[in-house]
Amino acid sequence: MSRFLVLYRAPVSAREQMESSTPEQRQAGMELWQAWAAKAGSAIVDLGAPLGDGAIVGDGEANPDIAGFSILDADSQHTVLGLLQDHPHLHTPGGLIELHEMLRPPRHVTTHHPLGRCELPHTRRA
Repeated sequence: MSRFLVLYRAPVSAREQMESSTPEQRQAGMELWQAWAAKAGSAIVDLGAPLGDGAIVGDGEANPDIAGFSILDADSQHTVLGLLQDHPHLHTPGGLIELHEMLRPPRHVTTHHPLGRCELPHTRRA
């Protein structure tokens, strides 16, 4: 099983979309999302959330068109692409969905810590 990061991109920020929509439009949008979530079922690890303006640490600028995210589990990228075919975000004008497999770190990873070498908690062997 692999984990995938789903990024919802749109030319208008999530904040602007929410502020400019009517309560009826917001309700209709939530109903579409709920229907999609029911279809995706156990593949959903984290349904995610709309995202506000980003910030950058380092050189460059935050990508302003990332409107939200989800995290899904599936056997393959092909399976996730199938789940996303009728996704409600695709009804957003100019909306598109970007998909990234979340790679696992090497089995045994150590890091330097002020108190000495330590093994990262998520990589400990059982």
